[in-house]
Amino acid sequence: MLGLELVQTTNAAIQKVKVRMLTTQSRQKSYANEWRRDLEFDVGDMVFLKVALMKTVLRFEKKGKLSPRFVGPFEILEPIGPVAYHLALAPSFSAMHDVFHVSMLRMSQIRRM
Repeated sequence: MLGLELVQTTNAAIQKVKVRMLTTQSRQKSYANEWRRDLEFDVGDMVFLKVALMKTVLRFEKKGKLSPRFVGPFEILEPIGPVAYHLALAPSFSAMHDVFHVSMLRMSQIRRM
């Protein structure tokens, strides 16, 4: 009888933990999505490229705290999937790949010429 009771109490505890994990996960998801915004760009939009976290920041004139966080603006040539974009980079950025995730882009107020 002891073994059967142990299994039943363990299963009850597991069910409680599952329910609490789901409620906590739901709460965390709603909190995380509160500030998140969906970014979509159109072909021809001008965007700035985030370079603050790239290891190649030394290429952008200054280094350390004075290095730029964003460079550009660059024109979007085409979307690559739902969250990546192909940019028309300047010739000085030829060593960099030209496809970037949407989190590394920021909309520019400058119009295309």
